Amino acid sequence: MKLSAIDYGVIAAFFVISTVIGVVASRRAGKSFSEYFLAGGRMSWWMLGLSMVATTFAADTPNLVTDIVRKDGVSGNWVWWAFLLTGLLTVFVYARLWKRSGVLTDLEFYEIRYSGAAAGFLRGFRAIYLGVVFNCLVMANVILAGIKLCGILVGASPLQTVLVAGSVTVTYTLIGGLRGVILTDCFQFLMAMVGAVAAAYVVCDLPEVGGFASLLTHENVAGKLSLLPDFSDTNALIPLLIVPLAVQWWSSWYPGAEPGGGGYVAQRMLGARSEQDATTATLLFQIAHYALRPWPWIIVALASLIVFPTLDSIQAAFPHLDPDIVKDDLAYPAMLTFLPAGLLGVVIASLVAAFMSTISTHLNWGASYIAHDFYRRFVNPQASEKRLVAIGRWSTVGLMVFAGAIALTLESATDGFSIILQIGAGTGLIYILRWFWWRINAFTEITGMVVSFLVAVFFKYGYEFTGRPELEGWQQLIIGVGVTTVAWLVVTFLSPRTDEVTLTAFYEKIRPDGPGWEPVKADLAARGVTVTTDESITAGLASMLAATFLVYSLLFGTGYFLYGQWVSFGCSAAVAVVAGMFLLKCWPALSMDQSTGEVSIADAATDR
Repeated sequence: MKLSAIDYGVIAAFFVISTVIGVVASRRAGKSFSEYFLAGGRMSWWMLGLSMVATTFAADTPNLVTDIVRKDGVSGNWVWWAFLLTGLLTVFVYARLWKRSGVLTDLEFYEIRYSGAAAGFLRGFRAIYLGVVFNCLVMANVILAGIKLCGILVGASPLQTVLVAGSVTVTYTLIGGLRGVILTDCFQFLMAMVGAVAAAYVVCDLPEVGGFASLLTHENVAGKLSLLPDFSDTNALIPLLIVPLAVQWWSSWYPGAEPGGGGYVAQRMLGARSEQDATTATLLFQIAHYALRPWPWIIVALASLIVFPTLDSIQAAFPHLDPDIVKDDLAYPAMLTFLPAGLLGVVIASLVAAFMSTISTHLNWGASYIAHDFYRRFVNPQASEKRLVAIGRWSTVGLMVFAGAIALTLESATDGFSIILQIGAGTGLIYILRWFWWRINAFTEITGMVVSFLVAVFFKYGYEFTGRPELEGWQQLIIGVGVTTVAWLVVTFLSPRTDEVTLTAFYEKIRPDGPGWEPVKADLAARGVTVTTDESITAGLASMLAATFLVYSLLFGTGYFLYGQWVSFGCSAAVAVVAGMFLLKCWPALSMDQSTGEVSIADAATDR
């Protein structure tokens, strides 16, 4: 495609605005570790919430949704819609616990929750395992989407895309730290949403599509519209709905939807100015992520079934592309080639925004692990704040190079998504229980991590040696969850318990509710110490349930509105209203601290 002068002007303006925001934020970024990686712990809820949703609005997300819709219809999105349950559990149970912990990274949690050499090993190993290996795999998926977008929209080769996009993103990330990332995310999210909605509007008016009404009735689309899989077809029902809702959401670790919170979501919560801000930010994230964003992508995906009904039709339209990367996920950028001058520039800028917001967050997050949880903890405990920031910046460059190299080996967005789900299968329950059950220890987490990885490797390469037919993805997930869960439960009861001093200090600091800490509470009571728990798991779970109905009703209601199914739309709206009212009633019972949290961040920086 050839971009017009106005397209280049729009894209240039986007880069200028993003750079200006980063430069403004850079004035404070280099002062200390907490300023560079936690924005000083003073960010408000709406900025953090928009930053989270901007991060998950990656350049590969529309491609992934398009891939899913073209293969399994709209209902196929339950493979990621089910993670709403994980997110809302984080909102109403774990967000305030993370903020209360006062740690600088979520990996620092290990040495306030567990004891001994195993705790230190776990922290250091996961700094590399998550911060480098896993993190770069996620970024590679995003870069792959950038490769496909640039290949179609501007004719760039994969290597050109990696070099140019990587250089620009690394430079931008190095400037402002987390504060710059968050502030720019807010602007980039608005830009990305404008581009997504505009693209959906234009493709529906293409002559091949003939308008939105014709789209819904076209023979290629009519069978793909259902929001739920066919309940009479177990081949679709089990993998698309039952497994995600019954197993996947609580058992698998996935960036942005970690059971119990973690990763860059925890980083945002730790950067909040109060427990209230941490909780409200994650709630805004869940609502925007699941109820606001999906439908523009879904509409484009449905339209692509008319314009590019087969992979051969995509290859014929773009013969210069490597056939190995011509998959269903390529249909989204293919549809963007029909946009008019000016609007094309807006949409390209929006996709660049999605790319930058995700990559910059993952670079900053991964670098924080390397600098704080590996370098400071194991290499140079006396490192100055400026030295830590420098290590973080060098790590940022290294992570980008590694992720770019991996991206050149991938073929589709679904490949990366499936690999990540399988590697984390069976570990999710550990991250949920470790806050509320004293018996979980460092050996529990090490076992879960190792076994889930070995099972994933077996399913990836084992068939070549056994000669057995390959199992379906959902079957692999269930087996992985079962084997991993049994393994870590056995190790939990056979391995040494965390020492009493560490357990007591953790309980007094976090004050978790529930029966899982009864032995610790009994020991404290015997010594005449009473710890008051000012919150209720019951209230948190009730709020989670209400919010689940609220968000799913908004998601379904939007779909029914677009489909013109007015009775179903009315029912969805009614459920959303009732759920919203119940949530407002439950909110005061959550007993969130209203303090600024500034002292805890400052103290944490001093102590460490």
